[in-house]
Amino acid sequence: MNAPERTVLAPASVEFELDGRMVEAHEGETILQAADRHGVTIPRLCYTAGYRPDGNCRSCMVEIDGERTLAPSCCRAVTANMKVRATSERAVKSQKMVLEMLLSDMPAQGHKWIGDDATRQHGELSEWAARLDVEVRPALAALTRHQPAPDLSHPAMAVNLDACIQCTRCVRACREEQVNDVIGYAHRGSHSAIVFDLQDGMGDSSCVACGECVQACPTGALMPKSHIGPQVVDRKVASVCPFCGVGCLITYNVKDEQIVSVDGRDGPANHKRLCVKGRFGFDYAHHPQRLTRPLIRKPGMPKDVDATPDPVNWSALFREASWDEALDVAAGKLKELRDTHGLKALAGFGSAKGSNEEASLFQKLVRTGFGSNNVDHCTRLCHASSVAALLEGVGSGAVSNQVNDVEHAGLILVIGSNPTGNHPVAATWMKNAAKRGTKIVLADPRGTELGRHAWRVLQFRADTDVALLNAMIHTVIDEGLVDADFVARRTDNFEALKANVQGYSAEAMAPICGLPAETIREVAREFATSKASMILWGMGISQHVHGTDNARCLIALALMTGQIGRPGTGLHPLRGQNNVQGASDSGLIPMVFPDYQRVDSAEAGARFEALWGTKLDRKPGLTVVEIMNAAYDGKIRGMYIMGENPAMSDPDLNHARHALATLEHLVVQDIFMTETAWLADVVLPASAWPEKTGTVTNTDRMVQLGRRALDPPGDARPDLWIIQQIAQRIGLAWNYAGDECGVAAVYEEMRQAMHAAIAGISWERLERESSVTYPCLTEEDPGQPTVFVDHFPTADGRVKLVPADIIPANERPDADYPFVLITGRQLEHWHTGSMTRRASVLDAIEPAATASMHGADLHALGVHPGDVVTVASRRGRVALSVRRDDGTPRGAVFIPFAYYEAAANLLTNPALDPFGKIPEFKYCAVAVSAGGTPAPTIGYGRRGKAQ
Repeated sequence: MNAPERTVLAPASVEFELDGRMVEAHEGETILQAADRHGVTIPRLCYTAGYRPDGNCRSCMVEIDGERTLAPSCCRAVTANMKVRATSERAVKSQKMVLEMLLSDMPAQGHKWIGDDATRQHGELSEWAARLDVEVRPALAALTRHQPAPDLSHPAMAVNLDACIQCTRCVRACREEQVNDVIGYAHRGSHSAIVFDLQDGMGDSSCVACGECVQACPTGALMPKSHIGPQVVDRKVASVCPFCGVGCLITYNVKDEQIVSVDGRDGPANHKRLCVKGRFGFDYAHHPQRLTRPLIRKPGMPKDVDATPDPVNWSALFREASWDEALDVAAGKLKELRDTHGLKALAGFGSAKGSNEEASLFQKLVRTGFGSNNVDHCTRLCHASSVAALLEGVGSGAVSNQVNDVEHAGLILVIGSNPTGNHPVAATWMKNAAKRGTKIVLADPRGTELGRHAWRVLQFRADTDVALLNAMIHTVIDEGLVDADFVARRTDNFEALKANVQGYSAEAMAPICGLPAETIREVAREFATSKASMILWGMGISQHVHGTDNARCLIALALMTGQIGRPGTGLHPLRGQNNVQGASDSGLIPMVFPDYQRVDSAEAGARFEALWGTKLDRKPGLTVVEIMNAAYDGKIRGMYIMGENPAMSDPDLNHARHALATLEHLVVQDIFMTETAWLADVVLPASAWPEKTGTVTNTDRMVQLGRRALDPPGDARPDLWIIQQIAQRIGLAWNYAGDECGVAAVYEEMRQAMHAAIAGISWERLERESSVTYPCLTEEDPGQPTVFVDHFPTADGRVKLVPADIIPANERPDADYPFVLITGRQLEHWHTGSMTRRASVLDAIEPAATASMHGADLHALGVHPGDVVTVASRRGRVALSVRRDDGTPRGAVFIPFAYYEAAANLLTNPALDPFGKIPEFKYCAVAVSAGGTPAPTIGYGRRGKAQ
């Protein structure tokens, strides 16, 4: 990868007088911002950094020479030679009067909010009052008003409008930052009030619980329910959100060894923004079902794949053991199987929910200890086809531009992705861009929330991605919109691409896609001619037997129009888990070493043999589904699974669970008794994300440091320690010295393996800066957010354009199975639900599985929203409640895959993309019938207690 040369221009400045001294302000800077930089303190309540200044609280008033009235410093720009007095007698009197009047209107018994040096009964208001020595005079204190009743209808947040000063920070937070448009300011005069939707209770409104309003509120009128009362905490720990690939920086607030709340930090990916999972999904770490002691399966206890896992009553199958015994059994049997049946008898699944250091050590353990490349992780089930196409064409599997680069785009093409549900903070940057005039094109078989902000919505028929994209490519060529100079200088194989799409006109493809030909042409035309067009895609593109072809078409569309290598352009596959990018970079993939070096490359093999000091397998290993097939057939005899849950995440779960049960020896390392752990021989209790220090790499190529906030419960141990203990017991002489199980030493070894990407990102730099973007080649390099500026990391620096033809889904609807099943995630739950379903707020909002269907299909079936339906495929069946969603196309069913009681992957097809080896999760044939008996819940939530 390469980046543009950076020219840093110093901001223009103006001189002005502040409290009697001449100072400089940046051009366009407000008086308040300039005063802050020069150490002059001015109170403020309606203002917060990053939000549009409104100037409505009037607590920041200052004097300006030559003006009769005071001016609000938060929204008054500095001009040359302006004379400002921020601490004059008149200004301070006004500031104190405003604070006193606001404080006098507060409820007498407020929410005590204690800071470091002042009692903050009413948050920032009380703090500023204390700093300016403001006391409410008895005459004002005697005045009372009718106080609105508290609204406690929301599972996550408490609304106490008796403490509201109507600063409208919450309105701006909701409508302008997150662009959720829930909070408004209604009525007039003394009746004016903050409202949710049409004056609904917060819990009954369309609120998505991002909590931006809670973070914005200066008085405690909006507060997290988990942290009502004294706000003093024992410590604040800087970390990274453990959920999706956006990589939001967060602060854990810890009191009495419990995380009591989470704040968004000003990280480059989120700028303090969070979603419901990041802000309120933290208490899974304290769930009573946490594993706290090593477990060994009791002799003679069968692995019954038909039994419902019971994470509460595990003692029926397992007994507790010491760490020494459990590790000896776990590693000893793996070593025995390797030595008896050969180096191909073992396999390992690592995790994208852990750190880079854990992923690096895990893949090294499999390669140097097990002796093969049979190692994989969830990227095989998410973006393997995207990575295959990108490596083939562009030479790099990483994104070209960061998500928030959409602010520079003229057009944003979002295809096969539901970012408002799956990457909510990333979606805020898209919605912000749309408000500024950027055109969003949302292309997906399902209609989703982002469509409300889109310029055009292309709701094409499922499985017709290649038809649609080839029609767009044809249009660009047919209408003479190709960037001929870019194509000539930087691409190969364009003529083959041109010849291939001759039969793919928009008019020919329109009946296949279910879209008007003119709409396809209009979007293609706008994409090609926009000042900058950016493509972001999700698993709706990748999880098909033609997923690699889908991505090839996107690459061709971007490259033939020259829409790459500049701000606001490029290719961005949105990563699903917090460390999918980092785990892939670290080599947790069967066909590549770290930094995507092919295992069958003599040069790469020699390099890593020298680095790790051992002979390595030079043949690609098996992928996730291939490993399961080999286990089912008895060829893979033992497995070590760290933090993955294939008994829920793999396609055709009946087959996958039987494969796991067939293994002679299964070692599972996790924080809960997952569905996979239920089939294990040894279960090793590991550390949750808040209990470890390590790095993760987000979808934007940002390497980010998370710090340990808690100790693991009971006798649970850090994952990094467990991996090293297994390694030592199978014969590897590992010794990573240092704090936190040698995490810094492991990271520095990673730098040697990935020198071309992270050479300039030392551990010390991460401790200092928290987040650095790669490629970063020197300590002085700020990181390169935009790559492929002048050339591509291919052998000749050019991109190979790869034509694609229509390949139908492996399984099509028919008379017996007339519907199409689409699976995916939902806003509140993530991956297989093992964490989010044990987070109390998230479980309260979405406690049960549902199938979403179009209202017309419900009518045809004779069912109503809330009724139970049975969804069946050729592989299994589930019964669950139905939800009306007219965004789901007719003839389709959408089911999230986080619920064991209605596991969508019991139905899905294990057919693989031939290049990416990814299963076809997004398309299989199902039948839907009224009625059925839903499986009983297995007691996630807060109900069951561990033994």
